Amino acid sequence: MQLRYAFRLYPDAGQQRALARAFGCARVVFNDAVRAREDARKAGQPFPTAGELSTRLITEAKRTVERSWLGEVSAVELQQSLRDAESAYRNFFASLKGTRRGPRTGPPRFKSRKDKRQSIRFTANARWNITSSGRLSLPKIGAVKVKWSPTLPTTPASVTVIKDAAGRYFGSFVIDTDPAADATRMPATDQTIGIDLGLTHFAVLSDGTKIDSPRFLRRAEKKLKKAQQELSRTQKGSKNREKARLKVARAHAKVTDARREFHHRLSTKLISENQGIAVEDLPVAGLARTNLAKSVHDAGWSSFLSMLEYKAERYGRTLVKIGRFEPTSQTCSTCGVKDGPKPLNVREWTCTACGTVHDRDTNAAINVKTAAGLAVSACGAPVRPELVLAQREETGSHGFPTEPRAA
Repeated sequence: MQLRYAFRLYPDAGQQRALARAFGCARVVFNDAVRAREDARKAGQPFPTAGELSTRLITEAKRTVERSWLGEVSAVELQQSLRDAESAYRNFFASLKGTRRGPRTGPPRFKSRKDKRQSIRFTANARWNITSSGRLSLPKIGAVKVKWSPTLPTTPASVTVIKDAAGRYFGSFVIDTDPAADATRMPATDQTIGIDLGLTHFAVLSDGTKIDSPRFLRRAEKKLKKAQQELSRTQKGSKNREKARLKVARAHAKVTDARREFHHRLSTKLISENQGIAVEDLPVAGLARTNLAKSVHDAGWSSFLSMLEYKAERYGRTLVKIGRFEPTSQTCSTCGVKDGPKPLNVREWTCTACGTVHDRDTNAAINVKTAAGLAVSACGAPVRPELVLAQREETGSHGFPTEPRAA
């Protein structure tokens, strides 16, 4: 499988100017490719191929006066910009046909020079390398200082240089990993765990452990509010406005980085300690449209589940997602009787069948583990819910008689 490792870059003033030039050239080539495809569509002509676009927009364009400055940057990053446009159209057409998973995507749009996030990509044939002193040598840019935190496990296949909205530079390296070799790095364990995600506590485990929600955005709201107010009071186009915008972007970046670090540490801990993990497939997109939207986004459930998914695949662990309509909060984990829905303010309840007093979140985590088939019987064998035939009175459409009805 392929993974990305991102490291902070510290280019000097000259290298920043060279990177700005490279960002602009890649953006122009991308926009030219989108314009060429749109012109062909409006004229009713077949779309130009990638080879035709490469010849017209890069090779021939360098010989013209209007695009002669394209020769000041590496040709590889311009070719990669064309590939990005081709990939964007391919995803758009696959989304129209319904062959692409996820939400529908729109057609590619022109990139704006006012967009504060810019990127360029260098593949292996771009003659970039990591020097003996630990710097990243890029063609026509120079040797850029890198802040290495972990070391790269293998030789990277490509690197993407990114400038984010906060004005920071990053080098994102793509590496190929061997899941079989990575699985040997994790300690052997036969433990399984069920996780119930929430807002009061970020996660409650089936063994009773409760992990508090850090609420990074809520804690930074006062500082963000002050920075936004200072930004709104500045004049558009002024240097003070750009300084205020950077201050807001850096405050948001600090919140994002802290949340990502929390997700990485927790997901790695759960993966290393458990062979099987059960989670609930939460409707994050639907919850983000309710009055809990800010808290849902602050928790970052989707990002956390994505980390669990790829780390489980990388290290040979088992991750099971149960359906979102499973009544985990309504079912007694001791006797299995469904006790009915309960309002959110009820955090403890007593089962009417067996009299067991349940903590709402811990009981839900145990039911998540049981529904995923990761529960263990007294003899140590895994227990999966058995298939039971529907009873006679349960078949047909609920609420309607089962005999034929007149039209």
